Parts: sequence; C-alpha cells; structure tokens
Amino acid sequence: MHRVDIPRKSIYRLSIYQRCLQRLKENDVDTVSSEALAKAAGVKSTQLRKDLAYFGQFGTRGLGYNVDALSRTIGDVLGQNKLQPVILVGVGNLGSALLRYGGFRKEGFEIVSAFDVDPSRARLAGVQVPVRAIGEMSRFVNEAGVKMAIVAVPAAAAQTVANQLVEAGIQGILNFSPIVIEVPDNVVVNSVDLAVELENLSYFIR
Repeated sequence: MHRVDIPRKSIYRLSIYQRCLQRLKENDVDTVSSEALAKAAGVKSTQLRKDLAYFGQFGTRGLGYNVDALSRTIGDVLGQNKLQPVILVGVGNLGSALLRYGGFRKEGFEIVSAFDVDPSRARLAGVQVPVRAIGEMSRFVNEAGVKMAIVAVPAAAAQTVANQLVEAGIQGILNFSPIVIEVPDNVVVNSVDLAVELENLSYFIR
C-alpha cells in the first residue's frame, strides 16, 4: 500500500481501532457501525471516518464496516501483517521485563535481539531473546535489516545510543529513557516517560 502522509495522532488512533477490531473478531462479529467502533475506541464517529478516509472508502451505508477487511487494511498500513523485527537496547529492570512480555509477537512485532553493556545479562531468568554486547549492535542491525528499536537505557546513555541506532539505519525508536533524544527528521521517536504519565494521572485523582 502507498504510504500516505497523515497526522501522527491519526496513526495512533489507527492502533486503537485495530485493537477494537481484533476484539470484535474474537467475538465472531462480522460487521460494525462507525458509531459502535468509535464508541469502543473512545472517539467521535466523525473522527473515525476522517482517519479512515486517508486510506480510501470503507463500509456500506446502513451495514457498517466489514470487521475482517478493515482490520486487514489497517494491519497493512501499520505493518502488522508481516512480522516486524525489533531490537531492544538496555536490559535493566524495565528492559528485561519488556523481553519477557509475550504480547509483541501477537501484534506483529518480534524482538530479535537485545543489547547491553553487560551481555552476561543473557542469563536472566525467563529471557529467551539473545543479549549481545553493545558493540555488536550496528553490525547486527545492518545484517538483519532491522528498522525499529526500543531504548531502555539510563538517561546519560540515551543520546549516544540513539546516535548509534540512527547511524546503523534505524528509522523508528520507542524511547523509555527519561530524556528527549534528538534525531534527524527522517527518524521517528515515540517517547514513553512513565513518571510523567503518573504525574498526569495524579492531577485527576486529587
């Protein structure tokens, strides 16, 4: 499918729509109205239709969307319909927890290798993914054709790691380090700062 230049917030919502569609498929639901899908995703139906319109016309008036067909289309857009290789850098407490998480593969992603300054972490209980020395990262990325990386290193090392990843050819970074990393315009970074998210929640529970 031709890549369409759409807002990042719309891409984020596509992932939410996909989760809703997957639940519908698990419950043997064949069709869903825009109103019902939008409600399940927590958005307005006008927003849902606008997001989907970037990729063509979907649904039949009075019948709604074919759940399986729409899920396949969104999967193509998000790159889920083929297993996407991902590497992880930093195998501390958070990194090792991510390595143990079994849900990535279900969503079309596979952590194929991890990298750390201490590769002896490979003996971590429950971790099946190989852990290599950080010095092997660039060669591995080039040879395996990996385009996505998860960064879970301390703040002091995050920018250096990001620079190495960009130089190796990584195009997308999921950053768990608590700093803003700088990358070229052709590289996309999504940052997850757990402390900030908790602070945001705390405002609403006072």
